[in-house]
Amino acid sequence: MFIILCLIIPLFFVPVIPASAEDAMFRGNPEHTGVYDAGVIEPGSEPGNAELWRFSTEGIVYSSPAVADGIVYVGSEDKNVYAIDAVTGEEKWRFSTGDHVFSSPAVADGVVYFDSEDKNLYAIDAVTGEEKWRFAMGGWAYSSPAVVNGIVYAGNSYESVYDTTGADRSLYAIDAATGKEKWRFVMEGIVDRSPVVADGIVYIGCSDGNLYAIDAETGKEKWRFDKADWVFSSPAVANGIVYVGNEDKNVYAIDALTGKEKWRFATDDRVVSSPAIVDGIVYAGSWDNNLYAIDALTGKEKWRFTTGDRVVSSPVVANSIVYVGSEDNNVYAIDAATGKEKWRFATGDDVDSSPAVANGVIYVGSNDKNLYAIGTNPSSLTTVSTTIPVADEGSTTSGTATAQPGQATRSAPLRYALFGAVFVATGIVILKRH
Repeated sequence: MFIILCLIIPLFFVPVIPASAEDAMFRGNPEHTGVYDAGVIEPGSEPGNAELWRFSTEGIVYSSPAVADGIVYVGSEDKNVYAIDAVTGEEKWRFSTGDHVFSSPAVADGVVYFDSEDKNLYAIDAVTGEEKWRFAMGGWAYSSPAVVNGIVYAGNSYESVYDTTGADRSLYAIDAATGKEKWRFVMEGIVDRSPVVADGIVYIGCSDGNLYAIDAETGKEKWRFDKADWVFSSPAVANGIVYVGNEDKNVYAIDALTGKEKWRFATDDRVVSSPAIVDGIVYAGSWDNNLYAIDALTGKEKWRFTTGDRVVSSPVVANSIVYVGSEDNNVYAIDAATGKEKWRFATGDDVDSSPAVANGVIYVGSNDKNLYAIGTNPSSLTTVSTTIPVADEGSTTSGTATAQPGQATRSAPLRYALFGAVFVATGIVILKRH
């Protein structure tokens, strides 16, 4: 049996955020692979480049947003972390620190964790914005925390802009519930990159030229990979390989267990952008203005996409589309297989923030002090028609249809869920024998 369902959609479109609790962090997961489930309207569709809303702050938004439970969390140079409704762009709350917030928040179990240049790591209630605890670090904190198994991992940077020698040069492991230190690992340089956690090992780069692998439970070093130049990029881990960029202009692939180099890929300038890895391809940006697609096993170039300026933003991938910012002021959507541009979105300044994707919407900050929500223009969605199997037959009814991401439900007189968005409409349902 089946239902022929035809819905006439009014000219509005309301994205739905899943009701279940979510965790989120820089690059989308503890491994920092930069892969997102876009949750778009239907298979094969993709977000467009219409501005859905913008949220203005009083400082540069270098922080990359995290989206969890329908809320976008992001830091600003204006010393605040903001919680913003992902659908409407309205502020839910803000939390003020004593200095700039360039760190990207991590959200786990209803708590938002982030670093500030006021030398503290904060834990904030995700719903209320109330402080739960703070942990005093030895210097400025740029690092974006990773939260795994109840432990917050975060690095530490300069003592001050005038004293780059006084930092405590540590990676910290902190109890997520209490804010108490579990261990610290002291390095030989500044730790301003973000840690990655995979299979019980923390990987983090340092200004001393080393990429470190540290036991996540004990804080003991397992190996270090030394290339002499500053490891600007935050690493990503996939299929037993660590991928990371370096000031020496290379992207490296390193065996996650042994620390041995598997390959390197040369660009024409330093690699600050953190790589994304999906379907056997590594995507990484360079100061040479290019985004590269590199074979994850061989290190051979698949394609490159040239922007108008440096690529500091770290790419993300959702539904076979690569999203990345450039210092030419644009956010780009690029076909992951071919490297062809699908669209671009212009902001008012450099885009160094890395995008996040949720429910068919791209969220990204700009140095023009705004956070943007980019997606499909509501006026382009008018009619939906589909066929849905049912258990009943022999009747005709009318009612209201509601579509929500990832569900398929029915209730009287009529309630159906389609993928990707909320549709509210009157409908006619014809029940007939298969």
